[in-house]
Amino acid sequence: MKIIIAGAGEVGTHLAKMLANESQDIVLMDMAEERLRSIEANFDLMTIKGNPTSLKDLREVGVGNADLFIAVTPEESTNMTACMLATNMGSKKTLARIDNYEYLLPKNKEFFKRLGVDSLIYPEMLAAKEIVNSLKKNWARQWLEFYDGALILVATKIRETSSILNKRLDELFESDTKMRVVAIKRQFETIIPKGADEIKLYDIIYVMTTRDQIERLRQMAGKEDKPIENIMIMGGSRICQKTCQYLPDSIKVKIIEKDRERGYSILENVSNAVVINGDGRNTELLREEGVQYMDAFVAVTGNSEANILACLAARRAGVKKTIAEIENIDYFPLAEKLDIGTVINKKKLAASHIYQYTLDANVTELKCLANVEVDVVEFEAKANSKMTKGKVRDLHLPRELNLGGYVRDKKGYIVTGDTEIKEGDHVIVFCYSSKTRQIEKYFN
Repeated sequence: MKIIIAGAGEVGTHLAKMLANESQDIVLMDMAEERLRSIEANFDLMTIKGNPTSLKDLREVGVGNADLFIAVTPEESTNMTACMLATNMGSKKTLARIDNYEYLLPKNKEFFKRLGVDSLIYPEMLAAKEIVNSLKKNWARQWLEFYDGALILVATKIRETSSILNKRLDELFESDTKMRVVAIKRQFETIIPKGADEIKLYDIIYVMTTRDQIERLRQMAGKEDKPIENIMIMGGSRICQKTCQYLPDSIKVKIIEKDRERGYSILENVSNAVVINGDGRNTELLREEGVQYMDAFVAVTGNSEANILACLAARRAGVKKTIAEIENIDYFPLAEKLDIGTVINKKKLAASHIYQYTLDANVTELKCLANVEVDVVEFEAKANSKMTKGKVRDLHLPRELNLGGYVRDKKGYIVTGDTEIKEGDHVIVFCYSSKTRQIEKYFN
C-alpha cells in the first residue's frame, strides 16, 4: 500500500513511524527539511522536501499512484487544497486534518467528497471527547464506550483498598461472563494478561464490561463514587473550548487563561464557563480560585511540562481527578510516576484514527491508549473468516491479543472460551500496537 503523508509535524511524524514499522510504502513530505532528517535516519521510509499544494512536488512524490494521501500540516486550507489536487491527480483516497467543526457535519460530508476530500479529522475534537469521557466517573482513568454503551472499557488504578489485589485473574473472572481484564499497565510495562496473571498494587487495569456491571467494578476496585460537578481547566486552547461545549450544562467550569485576548475569545465561544485571566502555574492563584474545592482539574496548555506540574499542584491541593494533555511521549513515564491521572495525547488519538484507514479488514473504530502500548480495535467479523470457525478457545489465537467483548443485535457480551463469533458481530480486540495488522487476517 502506497501512502503519502503531507506534513511532518507531531501527527504526521507519529503516523509515519507507526506505518514504517509495518513495511508499508511510505512517503513523508514537508517544506521544512530539518523536520525530515531525523525520521529518515531512523525509519524505513522516504522523505521529500516539497509543498503539498505544488503540482510539481505532488508529481515528484508519485501522488498519482497513491492508495492513500494524508494531509496533516498545521494549515487547514493547505490540507484541503492538497487533498483536492491529489484526488484529481489519481490518489485513490484522501484525508485532511482540519480545525473547523462545521466541516464535520453530516450534511457537508458529500460536498467535500465531491471536491476530492474523502475523510476529515479534527485532532482537538478527538482530544476533547476523550477528556469528556474520562470525566464520566471520578474513579476511572479512562472510559470508552462502544455501540452507544453496549460495551464499556474502564481503566482504574488498583490501590490498597481493592478487594481484587493480589488475586489471579482465573480466580476472579474464570466463569464471569460480565467482566474481563484485557490489559494491565504495571509501572513501565504493558501486559496482555492471561488467567495466571495476578493484579498487583498500583496496576492500572483495563476492564471490558457492560453498563450494569460498572457499580460492581467500582466496589471491587475499592473506589469512592463522587459526581463531578465542578471542573477547573488550565489553558483556553481549542481543546478546552471543545471540551466545554461537550460537557453537560450541569457541570460548572472555571477556565484559567493567561492571554487576555484569548480569554475574551473564549467567552464568545463558550457559554457555560467562567474565565479567569492568570497563569495556571501559579499555585497561589489556583488556591484563590478554589482549586481545592474542585472535583476535577484539566491542564490543556501547549506546554506538556506545565500541564504535568499544574496537575501535580492540583493533586496536592486535594483534587482527586486530574487530566493532563501531554504531547511529548517521553514524559509519559514521569506523569505515571507522579500519579498525574489521565493522560491525553492528541497526536496518538489522531494517528490511530487515521491508521484504521490503512487496514484491509472492516474496522469500525481503532484507538491507541495513551500511556500503554495497546490498540483497541473494533472489527466486524466477515462471513467465513477465521474468527467465525468455532469456539474462541479452539481458534489458536495469538497470545498477543485479548478478545474483550462483542456486540450482536446491538447488545454487548463479554467473550469467554466458549464464545462463538458469528458473521456481522462487532468484536472488540486488544493487542500490542505492533500486532494490529497481523490480527486483521482473522476477520477477513
